[in-house]
Amino acid sequence: MTRRENGMKLLVRRWFNFVEHQVDHGNPQAAPLRKVAVAAVVENPYAGRHVEDLRPMIAASEELGREMGKVLLETLGPYKVQSYGKAGIAGLAGEQEHANALLTTTFANPLRDAVGGGKAWISSFTKRAAPGTLIDVPLASKDALYVRSHYDGMTVTLPDAPWPDEVAVIFCVANRGRIGARVGGLKFEDIKGEDGLV
Repeated sequence: MTRRENGMKLLVRRWFNFVEHQVDHGNPQAAPLRKVAVAAVVENPYAGRHVEDLRPMIAASEELGREMGKVLLETLGPYKVQSYGKAGIAGLAGEQEHANALLTTTFANPLRDAVGGGKAWISSFTKRAAPGTLIDVPLASKDALYVRSHYDGMTVTLPDAPWPDEVAVIFCVANRGRIGARVGGLKFEDIKGEDGLV
């Protein structure tokens, strides 16, 4: 499914799509909060062995990011992305660093392009775990990290994944900040979007 680069091809074994759609009961006129997570479970070519140079894995993640962007937009529907985050779960025959290798800027830039850009760094969390574990994917504004209303997350569980020789790669987006957010700070509509902070 992904192209060969530096001799490596990432094989996607499964896709998962998750949608959380919440109505703002305190403000019926407000847009609903829609969170979408897309997960690709890929075969881990380094499972069961230590490999010092992870650059081939990093390079191969670019095409994965491109494919995830397509699936993400199909799942999101008509909503515009305001926040994003990423996460990874390495199966027990792998290392946490294998998940991190699949979540670098190489992977993330095609996803930024898919959601209309993003000046802010992408919040991230990884761990090594057995199938079916919970993972909280952190969310923050895609253009200004100081927008407190967009500090949020989405909890994802992948049934029967990742197997020991797999890595689950997860990308999550939301179309607005938290429902009921009122702790002050920079408002999304006031951001400059120049440096990724304000």
